[in-house]
Amino acid sequence: MNELIEAIRARTPARILAGRAGASYRSNTYLQLRQDHAAARDAVQSEIDLDRDLGNSLVQQFHLFEVETRASSKSDYLMRPDRGRQLSAAGRDRLIERCPPGADLQVVLGDGLSAAAVVSQVPGLLPLLAEGAEAHGWTWGQPFFVRHCRVGVMNDIGDLLHPHIVVLLIGERPGLATAESLSAYMAYRPSAGHTDAQRNLISNIHARGVRLPEAAVRILALAQQMREKQTSGVAIKEHLPALPSLLPPEPR
Repeated sequence: MNELIEAIRARTPARILAGRAGASYRSNTYLQLRQDHAAARDAVQSEIDLDRDLGNSLVQQFHLFEVETRASSKSDYLMRPDRGRQLSAAGRDRLIERCPPGADLQVVLGDGLSAAAVVSQVPGLLPLLAEGAEAHGWTWGQPFFVRHCRVGVMNDIGDLLHPHIVVLLIGERPGLATAESLSAYMAYRPSAGHTDAQRNLISNIHARGVRLPEAAVRILALAQQMREKQTSGVAIKEHLPALPSLLPPEPR
């Protein structure tokens, strides 16, 4: 039984079977909870500076630039999710000026609800996606960063740039397990009125979840399916290997 408990604990960052001191958490567990809660709050409230947080070399390599949504501040973004789903007028103009239309793969970076996720995962993931697009012979759209970004902004991007596939790398809502989890939302030719039913998602991209090489392979495989079927969302299914069982085989 002890071996099974240890196997379960090793497979999840969740605080299971942590023990107790009387009716309370043990001190180490309680202090870790406080620390992780503080990290989650910081991840939501922090603002990204491209050169400082992603590194000047990555910014120069991919010619990254920034656009804004209609949310005027982080507070406005949190209180008015609808404003994070639409680009500002200046942001729309800048995209048209800087991004060539009709790319096969258009990658977008969005701060979302965790700046820490973007800072931790994007520098490793973006080059893998660029290499994969080149290996497939796809045209690579000009990547850019959207400040105060919600997933629905993909529709504006689709209407402005008309890419075949949009990949939005956006910070997930942080939890107590990690504040560094990134999501990759994907859509085939997104446009006004598209909902989550027309989008696909690979979530939990972080060191203890979906690791960067696996995330890149899955994103590119989904993109290939979308190109072949000329659709996205509920019509597209990932083909993932089954997880190994934690239980010992039954005796014969």
